[in-house]
Amino acid sequence: MSQDLATRMPPASPRATPMARLRPSPVLMRLFTLLAVLLVLFALLLGGKLFNATAVRSMAFQLPELGVLSLAMMIPLLSGGLDLSIIATANLSALAAAYVFTHFGLTGGGASVFAWHIAALLAAFCVAGLVGLLNGTVIAYLGVSPILATLGTMTMVKGIAVGLTHGGVIAGFPPFMVFIGNGSIAGVPMVVIVFVAVAIPVGVLLTRTPFGNIVAMLGSNQQAVRYSGIDTRRVLVKVYMLSATLSAVAGLLMMARFNSANAAYGESYLLITILAAVLGGIDPAGGFGKVSGLVLSLVILQLVSTSANLLNISQFLSLALWGAILLGVAGVGRVWAWLRPMLPGRGGARA
Repeated sequence: MSQDLATRMPPASPRATPMARLRPSPVLMRLFTLLAVLLVLFALLLGGKLFNATAVRSMAFQLPELGVLSLAMMIPLLSGGLDLSIIATANLSALAAAYVFTHFGLTGGGASVFAWHIAALLAAFCVAGLVGLLNGTVIAYLGVSPILATLGTMTMVKGIAVGLTHGGVIAGFPPFMVFIGNGSIAGVPMVVIVFVAVAIPVGVLLTRTPFGNIVAMLGSNQQAVRYSGIDTRRVLVKVYMLSATLSAVAGLLMMARFNSANAAYGESYLLITILAAVLGGIDPAGGFGKVSGLVLSLVILQLVSTSANLLNISQFLSLALWGAILLGVAGVGRVWAWLRPMLPGRGGARA
């Protein structure tokens, strides 16, 4: 029996060797290649305008909030789901923090003001946690599909935000919030520091912990995970709560950058986060993807957007370019998968 099992076992994958682990994945190689090509192309078209301090600083300030939102989208995608409520959650969380800041956190003594500042941030994360808990419970325990559940939550949360504020803006925050959104440390924008401080732990969580492994397995085969004795419903609730928590971080970054909060900020980001995730190698069916690929895809999208602005290209054509890049990268991947078995030494014809 053991001999029979051995004959049916697949051969050891070269990725299991230490040297193979050091090689970049095919997704990262394609993204690095695409980034290099775009850098050369836009450098030829724009010359020094692309690499001057103003352009680089503009990219650095714009990328992090979209990056954190993309992380919030990535985690449900890895589990085989989707979270359409990330923008609405980000805005409602920011509005909750903004209300506390403007009503309690701008007057009084030093200790009391600091306490209200902490309370404002906690208010944002509490609101996000409730939204994530609702999403996770409806999806995991009631069996509603993620797209329907989060679409309903998105509509409800946005309605609450607009209803409570009458579509208005809450503005005027403490200096430390304005500094987070617009300040720099040693020339590095604070929003970039926040993004790195968020992206690294998320990357470690998804690749180096049992929770991350279970999330990936959920996306690959949820039934098999359930039969292995893992409570998939609790894991799914955690997935959507984590997604909502990251949305709150993004909402606070937008609030800090604009020095205001509104129910309609960042609405154009929703589909872009899905585009960034898929371009970065996250399988839309779940199970596969890394934060490093997502970060590279964000850099590529931001490079295209900034270059298009410098070339006076309409933002709608920029969106068209983003879509074309996604189709191109996906198409190259499929063509390579089709051609690879035909190459010598890859299972194709041999002399």
